[in-house]
Amino acid sequence: MDGLVTTEWLAGELGAPDLVVLDASYTSTIPGSPPGDPLGDYRAGHIPGALFLGLDDLVDKSDPLPSMLPPASVFAARMEALGIGNDRRIVLYEAGPHHTACRAWWVLRMFGVEKIALLDGALAKWRAEGRPLESGEPAVEPRPFAVRPAIAEVRDLAAMRANVKSGAEQVADARSAARFTGAEPDPRSDCAAGHIPGSRNIPSGSFFRADGTWKRGAELQAVFDAAGIDITKPLIATCGSGITAAIIAFGAHLLGRDAALYDGSWSEWGADPSTPKAVGAA
Repeated sequence: MDGLVTTEWLAGELGAPDLVVLDASYTSTIPGSPPGDPLGDYRAGHIPGALFLGLDDLVDKSDPLPSMLPPASVFAARMEALGIGNDRRIVLYEAGPHHTACRAWWVLRMFGVEKIALLDGALAKWRAEGRPLESGEPAVEPRPFAVRPAIAEVRDLAAMRANVKSGAEQVADARSAARFTGAEPDPRSDCAAGHIPGSRNIPSGSFFRADGTWKRGAELQAVFDAAGIDITKPLIATCGSGITAAIIAFGAHLLGRDAALYDGSWSEWGADPSTPKAVGAA
């Protein structure tokens, strides 16, 4: 299974006993997002057989920062409750505009899940093609799940501070250009404007074509090139709260490269008076 699958491929695989389709829609901590009800939307209509991941609360609830990586025990319990064993192939999609299935992809990889793909074009493309939907919630039988060593990387505040001094890893920021440069205030009132010194800006929408599908090959490479990012060198992705940063990480993955993710992102860095901030273009 490729890391990015088409709607046609998924339609042909639905019902396979080793396949799990997960709705990874998420809205709760993305500033500026209209009020939403991901679970209600899922119940109203989802890809047949798909389960609801519940990305909104698959977090570390003891951490005051939004959407931080959950403890291993919380992640394992969620997988078990959804009946997802370690042998399953998983396809992720979302119903909203923020490509949050990328965040789910990164979270799953942090707990050693390998057989994961994203649905190219997500639910919007599935709907546009007139493919079937079902409502309600299917019954699931819990199955054991064992957390395995991470196949993704995370960075914390200490690592990011050190990196500002060393410049050992490039940093790519998925927020809008206006937020990155400080031309507009951050939507989180406790966060300063601007960006991490030395970072580059790749607004998350840059990775997608007009129909919502992913850019590929040379077209995708050009996104990184235009931002001054050398995809062959170490890279950290950041954003506002660690959600859209995963889009950068997945984009690198499609080019055969890995990118770490700064989970605290600007919600942490921008709110800390002791961290240096830069404004203007990179």
